[in-house]
Amino acid sequence: MKSLHPTILVFNPDQSVAKTYAESIREYGFTSVQASSSSEEAIRLLPETEVILGWKFPLELLSHPEAASVRWFQSMGAGVDDLVAADFIPEHITLTRIVDQFGAYISEYVFTFLLHIAKDVPRMRQSQMEKRWDPFISDSLAGKTIGVAGLGSIGSEIVRKARAFDMNVHGLSFSGKNASLVDAHFTADQWKAFVEDLDYLVLTLPLTDATRKVLNKDLLLAMKPDACVVNVGRGALVHENDLIDVMQSGNLQAAVLDVFEVEPLPKDHAFWSMANVYVTSHLSGPSTVAGVSRFFAENLKRYVNGLELIGIVDRKRGY
Repeated sequence: MKSLHPTILVFNPDQSVAKTYAESIREYGFTSVQASSSSEEAIRLLPETEVILGWKFPLELLSHPEAASVRWFQSMGAGVDDLVAADFIPEHITLTRIVDQFGAYISEYVFTFLLHIAKDVPRMRQSQMEKRWDPFISDSLAGKTIGVAGLGSIGSEIVRKARAFDMNVHGLSFSGKNASLVDAHFTADQWKAFVEDLDYLVLTLPLTDATRKVLNKDLLLAMKPDACVVNVGRGALVHENDLIDVMQSGNLQAAVLDVFEVEPLPKDHAFWSMANVYVTSHLSGPSTVAGVSRFFAENLKRYVNGLELIGIVDRKRGY
């Protein structure tokens, strides 16, 4: 059995957000909760801290003597490539990520843009602005092929919604665990075969050594020239310079990008001014206070009862 009343540290660079999370966790009956928003505050509060709920936490502190009592670090997000890359984090600290929280939000984001593109909403809006009657026959998602790379909780929800639009659904995953969800399943050594017949490619993969810049020029040129790419996984899944070159040469209809190698996206980046690239500010899968707190509280109950935590990160696998 773990401590029945573990000392919890909530960290968020925004002080008001950190305090809001701390208050929310106290409402679940965990009273020993402190909030911090800076490295200085965090290192002062780390002694005796057993559990951390963190977002953009200064990870180097976990290797300091002040963090000797920390046994578990819960990320507020789903992506944990920063945690995995921090090989100085002691092995006795269990790392967990949020799972099964973002499928609804991200799948709605994806289909917002797929419908926007297929129905040519910009043309409709332009006609309205010009007060011009412009009846036209738009495209349909029905019968089109969507490929979802990554069939975890987020990818699985995108597959479910694609079925509602009568789409053909292909999937690529490393484990093959959810292969039965899709019409055709591909493995990590079948990327070219996976992308070549797609109308829409959606990336939901975690960032690992095996997936870093996996969508490169060779794969992009293997796609249909009128295909669309959507990245809601991690920015570095896409070789950005290759994507720019391919799209500027007239290949691919559109790219919808919510994540980038460098965030915020630099103001001089080419993506901002490309008409067929949709840039959003890493907002497709928000970590809400209610959702994260509920997930964390459930994991806390498991922790104090000695049960396996949900969302444990496999450092060797990378997520």
